[in-house]
Amino acid sequence: MNVIEKGKTAFTHLVVTLEPGEELVTESGAMASSDKGIDIRAELKGGIFSSLIRKFFGGESAFINTFKNKSPIPQTIVISKTTPGDMICHELNGNGLYLQSGSFICCTPGIKLDVKWAGFRYMFGGEGLFRLYVHGRGKVWIGVFGALVEKDLAGELIVDTGHLVAYPPSVNYKIQLSGGIFSSFFSGEGLVGRLEGRGKVLLQTRSLGGLVGWLNPRLPRS
Repeated sequence: MNVIEKGKTAFTHLVVTLEPGEELVTESGAMASSDKGIDIRAELKGGIFSSLIRKFFGGESAFINTFKNKSPIPQTIVISKTTPGDMICHELNGNGLYLQSGSFICCTPGIKLDVKWAGFRYMFGGEGLFRLYVHGRGKVWIGVFGALVEKDLAGELIVDTGHLVAYPPSVNYKIQLSGGIFSSFFSGEGLVGRLEGRGKVLLQTRSLGGLVGWLNPRLPRS
């Protein structure tokens, strides 16, 4: 499999060449185009229960698409994302990674997608009751809104919940007020995330919640 990233960083997309018999697993709707020799198969990844939880409580699609090259020659597929921004390829070697809702783009077949209970405080931060957890061996492509920021955490870090993209299990994530009650609600920060531990944390420079908040007052009212 050969993967070329194009359009960086605002409109990153992947041009993936699959050798005969190779497969690529993607989020529903991630395909922009593909050669005719590539077959698509939609399935409920991880079973019906996990798929429904991923959709209704994790903000992800219930269905996952698997693209397979069934031709005798290399075939190409183009993978894109719905929001403008960058992508990063993260390789897993038996370890795992928690992903923000909507950040999973695609992966190699050796990666498994699960959902894990996050807690009610996580829901109040706008992230849902469950978190998407990717693990196994292979490569996973993660999409961000805006540009990517990588942090090597060794201690604590406060982040806006909408800017957090991914973090490993070695990092503990808690939701809390940004300050006192008055400051939290009138500073515009509200709830924030506290990351504690060691590991690489992925952040994004823009947040969908911030974009929605900026657009709402400017939309025409009927």
